[in-house]
Amino acid sequence: MNSMKLTMMVGVAAAAISFQPMPVRAESPVKDLTDRALQECEQGRSVADRDARLAHFRQGQALGEQAVAADEGSADAHFALFCNLGEQLRLDGESVTSVFGFRRMMNELDRALELDPGHIDALSAKGTLLVKLPGILGGDMEKGEQLLQHVVTRAPKSVNARLALARVRCERGYHQEAMMLASDALTIAKKHKRTTFIPEAQAVLQQVHTKATAASYKPRF
Repeated sequence: MNSMKLTMMVGVAAAAISFQPMPVRAESPVKDLTDRALQECEQGRSVADRDARLAHFRQGQALGEQAVAADEGSADAHFALFCNLGEQLRLDGESVTSVFGFRRMMNELDRALELDPGHIDALSAKGTLLVKLPGILGGDMEKGEQLLQHVVTRAPKSVNARLALARVRCERGYHQEAMMLASDALTIAKKHKRTTFIPEAQAVLQQVHTKATAASYKPRF
């Protein structure tokens, strides 16, 4: 497997994770570990220095592993671990451990969905991966698109699913729909101060606009 391609594909999903507000529950050691692991993942994504990012993701991984060990049946714990593994893979994807890391990351994501099929963040990440990965790695464009549409419908604050779906719609030539999805994602990111997603949303919006303009251009002879 080409490790560079793997890094790029994983990056699309892992970097685009948009954490949805979790249900209010009684505090527990597992929830505390899970919340801290997700915070480390988010903080790591918000800093520019590679070593600082890696330190956050490794700390998040350690916390996620503790949460899973304390409660293997916690979908949130598995998702938190997935988040930090995915971000590390994006940083170190060119290493010889890429394939192993990828499989472990996917196992954590699949386990989260096995435990909670309605886990919005996990569904969003899964859908994004399915539309980006080749079939040999488990990609499935149709299924991924369905998952993303499901997330967009169920989660009004989801940024990741809207951006991923916007890319798919754009590739298929549905530029107006893609523009709306990307514009909504940018609005949501700004409104809820999800600063790590604003540049990506702006980039997708510009990409859609450029392709829409090119598609509508009719040369005069």
